[in-house]
Amino acid sequence: MNNLIDDLGRRVDYLRISVTDRCNLRCYYCMPSQGVDLTDHKEILTYEEIVKVVQASVRLGVKKVRLTGGEPLLRPEIVNLVRMLKGIGGINEVSLTTNGILLNKYGEELLSVGLDRVNISLDTLDPNKFKRITGYDQHRQVISGIEKALELGLDPVKVNVVLMKGINDDEIFDFINLTKEKPLHIRFIEFMPAGNNSAKDDDRYLSIGNLKARIRKRERLLPTKFNKGNGPAYYYQLPNALGTLGFITPISNHFCSSCNRLRLTATGQLRPCLSSDNEYGLKEILRGNKEIKELEEVFLKSIRRKPKEHQMEQGDNFFKNMSEIGG
Repeated sequence: MNNLIDDLGRRVDYLRISVTDRCNLRCYYCMPSQGVDLTDHKEILTYEEIVKVVQASVRLGVKKVRLTGGEPLLRPEIVNLVRMLKGIGGINEVSLTTNGILLNKYGEELLSVGLDRVNISLDTLDPNKFKRITGYDQHRQVISGIEKALELGLDPVKVNVVLMKGINDDEIFDFINLTKEKPLHIRFIEFMPAGNNSAKDDDRYLSIGNLKARIRKRERLLPTKFNKGNGPAYYYQLPNALGTLGFITPISNHFCSSCNRLRLTATGQLRPCLSSDNEYGLKEILRGNKEIKELEEVFLKSIRRKPKEHQMEQGDNFFKNMSEIGG
């Protein structure tokens, strides 16, 4: 039975868990170039504490979890956490969002303990542009990580592309062509600024509607039944392509009415909405030897405060960097 149903009838069965605020890239839309003040290790939830939170969430109806960061593969012994989560009765899926740099190193171990699937972030296929966007010369490592995921048979392998006008929108068809050659699921995501400006006022913002119009001038977008995942992407497929194209519209056509998720930050804050800074602390409960029932009560409180919709198009800003929230 799912008790995580808010006043609008939205049923939450998906928990995104940030396991660290550390990252080995400095993507300028996610983290300042100088980095952020790193949280002391003792403030970060232990794996045992994360498991206890997930166990409480399962009792209320959560069935799927996704590990995020920062970069989750930087967290020591992350393979053990995946193993622990897969051992929780009621969890049907454990997935991972990564920048791919360490996926070649850890991919086989992650698969061996039951990781179900992976999303890999990659905003450009140009190594020089990659360095400008991320601050690091790690493009080859990300490509290697994508190749490893395909080699291991992780299914599906999704590649998340944050769409930025004047920065990577000249590569749209390069990404699209990947779906013709490989069983990759390329997902274009509208740019979400983490500042005071409204999204549509940002020079980098390009709507998915505009993108689709450009694509349709050269390619046929066919409906597809592909729908593996927990998120809001709408998928299409090119004729005879091995993969698909996904479009995610958090600004131009937000999907708040069907939002099925909560977020847990690395420091134990439960967030009902990505763009709202309403948070509900779990760490005091976890470290106070209190009953799991008290964790459940915070989940229920959080779901009652889940906003109707985000306000990013009006300029409602994040007071934390994306790397701290878990995106």
